[in-house]
Amino acid sequence: MTTLTTAPGCPSLDGTDGRPASATHVTPQGAAWLASASAHPEHTLVAWQARPATPAVLPCGTAFDVVNVPVVLGRRMLDLLWERGPGSGPAAVHRGRMLLFATPGTAQRLPALLAWEEWNPGAPAPLCHGHGDAVTVPPLAAAPGPSRWLVAPGSRLPWLPGPDALLWAFLHATRGAAAIFPSADPDANVYDVSRRR
Repeated sequence: MTTLTTAPGCPSLDGTDGRPASATHVTPQGAAWLASASAHPEHTLVAWQARPATPAVLPCGTAFDVVNVPVVLGRRMLDLLWERGPGSGPAAVHRGRMLLFATPGTAQRLPALLAWEEWNPGAPAPLCHGHGDAVTVPPLAAAPGPSRWLVAPGSRLPWLPGPDALLWAFLHATRGAAAIFPSADPDANVYDVSRRR
């Protein structure tokens, strides 16, 4: 089992329960880090700063990878990372999904690590976005809508969890999530409706 410790460079904590202080706006340094993922960072940053209430689509695999899970499961993972783990990097909600930003290479490594572990079969496997993928990230400024930052990027080089920390959080979240992801009732009546017209 991996022992997790708080990593240097984690966001500053508010001192109450180990969580970061509320961070719904991306700082200029955080925006520069996000823009660094694109092929033309300066152009991306200028365009995004001109329209800070607009989400952006950014490629994964260079500045960050993203682990994408249902929002309830993601919230449990985020809680575990802050309460008993090393903390998290930037995290956002987009259309009912939690986006956990991770070190580049996590999208390739995490599925391989999960293949070796036992976890609640009712829990959905995380979607891992890496090299060749792109994700929609929330606006720089907090705005009403389906996208928002839970932990907004605040520095030019934010600390990002790797596959080991996210594996730990995912396994602990799914093992304790029987009520969220109940297993199928073996006595339930199941009807095949795929051939109905």
